[in-house]
Amino acid sequence: MSERILNLLEPRAVRLHSQAQDKTEVLTELGNLLFQTGYVRESFVEAALQRESQMPTGLPLEGKYNAAIPHTECEHVLKPGLALATLTKPVIFQNMIQPEEGVPVQLVILMALDQPKSQVEMLQEIAGVLQNALVIEKLMEARDFQDIQKAFT
Repeated sequence: MSERILNLLEPRAVRLHSQAQDKTEVLTELGNLLFQTGYVRESFVEAALQRESQMPTGLPLEGKYNAAIPHTECEHVLKPGLALATLTKPVIFQNMIQPEEGVPVQLVILMALDQPKSQVEMLQEIAGVLQNALVIEKLMEARDFQDIQKAFT
């Protein structure tokens, strides 16, 4: 279904059933994993949090789970990669389309991309995949990285 997402998804930057209490905690956790695995600069987490506060990425979906697709400017990225978290309980992200509205999110895909054009393309690709409720269910039920891979194929 989405080979590009799978190619960019870093297995060491996947957190299944995270206990994060809020969006700051989940963004920090995923951003730090991308930093530790050599994808992003030290400035990435702070930049992603800052951008999220100004340009929210909460995405209400059709099924029982909602998602967020946070990211930040290319200068904080060393090489392209994606991090993913499933959350045991929802955290609130502001709605991408209506920022005054909170969205309870249980799936977060953090993008670290080094080209502005690729950011837009990947955002569209991820948003497209997330329209499939079955994919979301499989991601939320995943127990390991192989389950995540299967959900995207």
